[in-house]
Amino acid sequence: MSKNQEASVVNKEKERITRRRFIGAAGAAALSFTVVKPEQVRGSNANSKVNLGIIGCGGRGTWITGLFNDHGGYNIVAVADYFQDRIDNCGGKFGVPQSRRYPGLSGYRRLLDKVDAVAIISPPYFHPEQAAEAVDAGCHTYLAKPIAVDVPGCQSIGDSGRKASSKKQCFLVDFQTRADEFYMEALKRVRNGAIGDFVFGEAIYHAGCPFKSKYDTWRKNPDDSENRLRAWGLDRIISGDIITEQNIHTLDVMSWIMDAEPVYAVGTGGRTVRPVGTCNDHFTLMFEYPNKIGITFSSRQMEGHGTQPDGIRNRMFGSKGVLETAYGGQVIIRGENFYRGGKSPGIYKDGAVTNIKTFHNSIVEGKYDNPTVAPSVRSNLVTILGRTAAYTGRKVTWKRLLKNPEKLDANLKGLKA
Repeated sequence: MSKNQEASVVNKEKERITRRRFIGAAGAAALSFTVVKPEQVRGSNANSKVNLGIIGCGGRGTWITGLFNDHGGYNIVAVADYFQDRIDNCGGKFGVPQSRRYPGLSGYRRLLDKVDAVAIISPPYFHPEQAAEAVDAGCHTYLAKPIAVDVPGCQSIGDSGRKASSKKQCFLVDFQTRADEFYMEALKRVRNGAIGDFVFGEAIYHAGCPFKSKYDTWRKNPDDSENRLRAWGLDRIISGDIITEQNIHTLDVMSWIMDAEPVYAVGTGGRTVRPVGTCNDHFTLMFEYPNKIGITFSSRQMEGHGTQPDGIRNRMFGSKGVLETAYGGQVIIRGENFYRGGKSPGIYKDGAVTNIKTFHNSIVEGKYDNPTVAPSVRSNLVTILGRTAAYTGRKVTWKRLLKNPEKLDANLKGLKA
């Protein structure tokens, strides 16, 4: 049967069985010979290669494409980004033909029927819609954090994750800390009582601005949609502001430690130093969890002038000890049940490499429980809870937040479809 004939048969099937399904479908060999080539059955050398499309070809998108390529289990077969120069740069590096490079806001849609899986590394404002369409198209989905910028977006990602599981598709959210051996072991010990009853905690994200290189782009015309999209990290709606786009790292660890939703958040924030954009450059908040456990949180994206502690850090004080974590630094439990832990200075890359491996294994082994989705939704909502409290200057409860139907509108008028 020719390739065209195979495609015709598959397209006529109401419950079509595609290569995506065969990659992870045990016991499909007997049926496979009628609709796909024998080498596409799970377990063959050819079938271990997952045809991957990249959605979002900026700095991190191109960088992580290299990690997928280095893994050896993926073929980079298509790329999509609003900007032609970005897809040409990324596509050129990884041998993607011009016919598989898709520009424009809706370019990613032309990619979905040509791949087994997608990696969505676009600005977070676009994640819910892109992920939903990827799942609907039958694609396994690898999604960068943050997953969304508003409550409806987070709820949409939760729906997409559940739908992926029901359709026997993989859906992984890329948090590096959750793939780190020291974080995982420390949190396991905390769950088993290593620090006793929780008393109070601290979370910080203290760093400079990672988007300084985009200041001039923004200054050219801050009202121009293409300029805003190129400098999206400076736009509070496209990025979700620093508390959602960046600070989610430490708030995710906080949420992981507590394994519960906060009762409320209260605090403040603002832009004092940053010269351009619409994002804050600092937040100061307090989250109260059940049993009146308070966790203070502060973040900055401005010069710290050498003050310590710096970086992405969490501490939880308990009745028997203290858990201390630092992104790229020491993870340790002090007290009655000492755990020396260790450091993962390469966590930014190593965590992504581990997640890429896990994603591939899940596809070829048919693991569709997608355990990263629910905690990622909760952590993303925690950032929005804190952001809302800071913006309004009021105490905002978790229950009230979840009833907020507001969908943020970036008003990207004039962009090419």
